[in-house]
Amino acid sequence: MDRPATATGKRPTATPGSTYRFERFTTALLVDDMFFRADAPGAGDRVPAFDLPTLDGGRFRSDDLGPLPVLMVFGSRTCPVTESAGPALRALHAEFAGQVRFVLVNTREAHPGDVFTQPRSTSEKWAHAQELRTHHGFTFEVAVDDIDGDLHRAMTPKPNSAYLLSPTGIIVYRAHWANDERGLRAALTRVRAGQPPVRGASRAMVGPLLRAVGHLPGVVAFAGRGVERDVWRAAAPLAVLGRLSRLFRGLPTDLRGPAATVLLLTVAAIATLAGSLLLR
Repeated sequence: MDRPATATGKRPTATPGSTYRFERFTTALLVDDMFFRADAPGAGDRVPAFDLPTLDGGRFRSDDLGPLPVLMVFGSRTCPVTESAGPALRALHAEFAGQVRFVLVNTREAHPGDVFTQPRSTSEKWAHAQELRTHHGFTFEVAVDDIDGDLHRAMTPKPNSAYLLSPTGIIVYRAHWANDERGLRAALTRVRAGQPPVRGASRAMVGPLLRAVGHLPGVVAFAGRGVERDVWRAAAPLAVLGRLSRLFRGLPTDLRGPAATVLLLTVAAIATLAGSLLLR
């Protein structure tokens, strides 16, 4: 729907916050999700200042992180990568609890649908954070970013990124996707031992995305079919893989996306071979 004109006849300019709270997933958002800007905070940078409430009544503050290193993860209820990351985060928390502070920061919805929409108020965002925690059974802290996503935007918003922070707020490791359990565990192990991670950032990209694909049908079922419509429009290959992943319901959800990819590549190879034989 078009935004109404002001008294001067000009339409109001969208603010960064209102643009952040998108209603429909688009190709531009997908492309932006794939890359960190050159000026995005990374290893060696101080985390931007923030002061967020947590669901349990505490505060998550950049100037009072506590005596422990902090694993700060961004996520939402409608993010397939967050869905994939849930078990990994629970396992890592069980392994490193008491040695690393775990905090999940609830963000905008990655795939708002017709049923579970983008939050339009602070109270709605709070309710979404509670749904996220309950759904995943997280026992660690869940913080709620403000409605315009000031912290998330300051970090250059990715749907499920993770940052390992020193107690003084210096980023020592960054993961594009929080379901990179291997990369996060290696970084956490080094930090627990008082050593810097071998690398300042995770190199995992394709694997985490393929593991997330199998969770897309579940997000559609929860948030509404508009999610699948938007993914078809924004990224048809991902939509195809999501549909194909339903054929592998006997597999763990993280394996359905890779299995669908193998199936699609196999069919494409057979079709290419058949076409070349017909042309002979």
